[in-house]
Amino acid sequence: MTTVDLPLLPLGRGTDPLSERGVECPGDLPAASDPDLVARARAAKEALGDKVFVLGHHYQRDEVIQFADVTGDSFKLARDAAARPDAEYIVFCGVHFMAESADILTSPHQQVILPDLAAGCSMADMARIAQVEKAWEALAQAGVQDQVVPVTYMNSTAAIKAFCGRNGGVVCTSSNAEVALDWAFAQKGGVEAGTKVLFLPDQHLGRNTAVLKLGLGLDDCVVWNPHKPNGGLTAEELRDAKMILWKGHCSVHGRFSADVIDDLRAKVPDLNVLVHPECQHEVVLKSDFVGSTEYIIKTIEAAPAGSSWAIGTELNLVQRLAKAHPDKNIMFLDRNVCYCSTMNRIDLPHFVWAMESLVEGVVVNRIEVDPQTEQEALVALQRMLELPGKSHRD
Repeated sequence: MTTVDLPLLPLGRGTDPLSERGVECPGDLPAASDPDLVARARAAKEALGDKVFVLGHHYQRDEVIQFADVTGDSFKLARDAAARPDAEYIVFCGVHFMAESADILTSPHQQVILPDLAAGCSMADMARIAQVEKAWEALAQAGVQDQVVPVTYMNSTAAIKAFCGRNGGVVCTSSNAEVALDWAFAQKGGVEAGTKVLFLPDQHLGRNTAVLKLGLGLDDCVVWNPHKPNGGLTAEELRDAKMILWKGHCSVHGRFSADVIDDLRAKVPDLNVLVHPECQHEVVLKSDFVGSTEYIIKTIEAAPAGSSWAIGTELNLVQRLAKAHPDKNIMFLDRNVCYCSTMNRIDLPHFVWAMESLVEGVVVNRIEVDPQTEQEALVALQRMLELPGKSHRD
């Protein structure tokens, strides 16, 4: 397969189908100050009726989430969309890779719309298909490719999921990463037989799962830096490694630091620290509870009144949890305000524009995955669905 590694384009300048950035909004958005935006959104949704199904990711703004027919994490939402074949339009209030997954899982007659095409994902952007193909070739040159099983986190492009599909790999969520890694190691004889995993694109989820769930050591993990020759690793390091972690991270979860946990514990008695496994290893080690977004929500729902919680995940969700549970002391695990900047690109003006365009019979910002990529990505997704257990949430 021939690939070309193109640089990311500046926002709003040209288009690049292989990149989640560098896209244009072809229509005129209503003004953000328009006092009638909420009424216009309601009217458009009512006019479309059952023809439209609106998905809202947990990290979305409240102004947008209020119009969601269902809320959840990316994979759950994609499956919810697939379960609504009568909906002609799927408006995904999330980011680009999520809309791709929805397009892959829904029927051909359904059209997936992303209100702002510039709502990408910095983590997914950190592993572009040309870079991954180049790394795969380097693993062959080092003599280890035959021992490697690729595993990609759901937070990746369709092209990366397809890469895993055609190379014997699998997709995972933050809930089933342990099961997915167990499966991957078993494909070529297990860790003892020299099997290795190339984990894309989030190094922290890969490291935390391998060390804290599978019992591997930190020295069993190496980091592949796509911006360095041979990933910055020697052939010997690759041969000795069990986990080859892609140098990627979440721009939100990667911000949380262990020293903030120490500061908060000193100030708040009986503090519970609850974080996402995309956080740095040092942060996870100092936390009391670690789990997916759905796990975080359920943990707070089940927590006793009066308990104190510092939560390390996206701020929109933390604020929503605090508002929904006023009987609990809920705080954000960071000194600074930090929203997911790309997720927050889906605002009310973009939502209204997309919905009103559909009312007029114009489909804007449709997300379409090409047939071959879709077919190969489905292979990796199906392998995940066949993993033991029922934990396929993000």
